[in-house]
Amino acid sequence: MIDDAVLFLRQHLSSALKSLSGASPDDLAEEPVVFVDDAKMDYVTFKPGAISVLLVNIEEETTLREPDRYSRVSPNGVCQAVQPEIRINLYVLFVAQFTQYEQSLKYLSRIVQHFQNHRVFNQQNAPELGQRIDRLVLELITLPFSEQNEIWNALRTAYRPSVLYKARMIVFRDEGALPQPGIAETILRATP
Repeated sequence: MIDDAVLFLRQHLSSALKSLSGASPDDLAEEPVVFVDDAKMDYVTFKPGAISVLLVNIEEETTLREPDRYSRVSPNGVCQAVQPEIRINLYVLFVAQFTQYEQSLKYLSRIVQHFQNHRVFNQQNAPELGQRIDRLVLELITLPFSEQNEIWNALRTAYRPSVLYKARMIVFRDEGALPQPGIAETILRATP
């Protein structure tokens, strides 16, 4: 599901940027939003003339846990023993790599504007999201300079104009739930 979510964000943003550019889709030979080139494992390279998408962190969301994390009731009313759901947030970095600095800033502005207008993706407004993901909620993240420095040092490259979003929340559920034994009524009889 992580791959589905990041791929969806790349494709959705790419389509949006194509429509904002004013050019017809046939005029644009290449996608404006791409994944980073991971052929070189020592450092990250970004494709010139494009927005690169990079997953920089995965975080477990622990605040929305169920009261009884190890049981659930199926749609037919049977109580099942399950492993607890794992809810995760994805931190996705969008990096603008253009020869003209102004163009990088223009694309970052378009990304922020687009995700401001489209913060929540679900099955109704984005059917291409896929059936396994209920919804994605995007939140702009502002990191302190020290944490930004750590990210760019880990990528082993110089800073590029970029914006970081948290995509909440992908839920991994136990698909192989087992029926849970029910509570039997016990009648205690007094002995004479």
